[in-house]
Amino acid sequence: MLTFEDEPVKAQAPLTIDPLFQTDAQDFDLRPQTPLHGQGSAAVHANAAIAAEPVAGSANRRVSVEDKQIINCNADVNQLVPFKYKWAWDKYLGACANHWMPQEISMSRDISLWKDPNGLTEDERRLIKRNLGFFVTADSLAANNIVLGTYRHITNPECRQYLLRQAFEEAIHTHAYQYIVESLGLDEGEIFNAYHEVASIRDKDEFLIPFIDTLTDPHFKTGTQETDQQLLKSLIVFACIMEGLFFYVGFTQILALGRQNKMTGAAEQYQYILRDESMHCNFGIDVINQIKMENPHLWTKAFRDEINELMHKAVALEYRYAEDTMPRGVLGMNAPMFKEYLRYIANRRCQQIGLDILYPNANNPFPWMSEMIDLKKEKNFFETRVTEYQTGGALNWE
Repeated sequence: MLTFEDEPVKAQAPLTIDPLFQTDAQDFDLRPQTPLHGQGSAAVHANAAIAAEPVAGSANRRVSVEDKQIINCNADVNQLVPFKYKWAWDKYLGACANHWMPQEISMSRDISLWKDPNGLTEDERRLIKRNLGFFVTADSLAANNIVLGTYRHITNPECRQYLLRQAFEEAIHTHAYQYIVESLGLDEGEIFNAYHEVASIRDKDEFLIPFIDTLTDPHFKTGTQETDQQLLKSLIVFACIMEGLFFYVGFTQILALGRQNKMTGAAEQYQYILRDESMHCNFGIDVINQIKMENPHLWTKAFRDEINELMHKAVALEYRYAEDTMPRGVLGMNAPMFKEYLRYIANRRCQQIGLDILYPNANNPFPWMSEMIDLKKEKNFFETRVTEYQTGGALNWE
């Protein structure tokens, strides 16, 4: 059974901010304001001086736990402690402990296999190229969404700390896919333009783009029911659909190759990426559930219906991608198996955010996938070598 660690979100104490000490949200809004294009350095220093001034009424009061919340918070976002959401900090620490780099993993066996005319079938080669065609840009989309969108609207510092780590991990994933493409000597123009030129990939990305555009719009601000619901919807799309559904056909395919001792270097990197993405998904779900608890008025029947509709559409898009990547049976799998798998995952995501399941009796045809999430950092998946990453105290600076 494909499972991710379930960490029920504990109810938090209601906010009890004394109005006397409340400050306007814009006092701590670190979003870029009017660009300084055409202004000299004096203007830059003047703006910096203004930003450094203490907020009226807050100089004599320290931030308390009760002041904090995920969105629309008036507390100082620069002050990490006291923690209100210990789960966010724990996930940050866990992500740091899972650090890895693509170059640690040898691609020599993959290169030999790819160059061997009889090493892989045409269906296997198609699967690999289609797979990379989606992923080489997918994590860049995710990183841009975090850095240019989500981070601006999450007003809790411990959650922002995890988002910074997540953005770095998205960069590592993009690096990993580029490393595979370069190692195999693939046509970079073909692979990196697939998200424009291959319909099954383009359709998934076009599904995601409007939700990126919402959060990255410099004029978008939370604080009303409409905009808060837009933010919540975008968070659900990226945690539960992009990272929690759109990645799983590709992960399963490449890891299935690895299970048959094919493309083991690529499969090892995909397993590290799967471990990271499962943490991203869990973190996003925790954030979603916390926002729901703090803002129950957002979770309307109409909103839930809209999320269900998006889930249905996402399952259809990912199934179309599965059909395109494997038009015939390969690796003991076929596209209809993925229809069941995607329905199973969609049910899981709905349950995790408090929605009813969409596909009764859907089962998991790939139970071995759950084992892949439990990779231990100190030993790689195919037992080729130890890959413990150096900690700061062990680095050789010579």
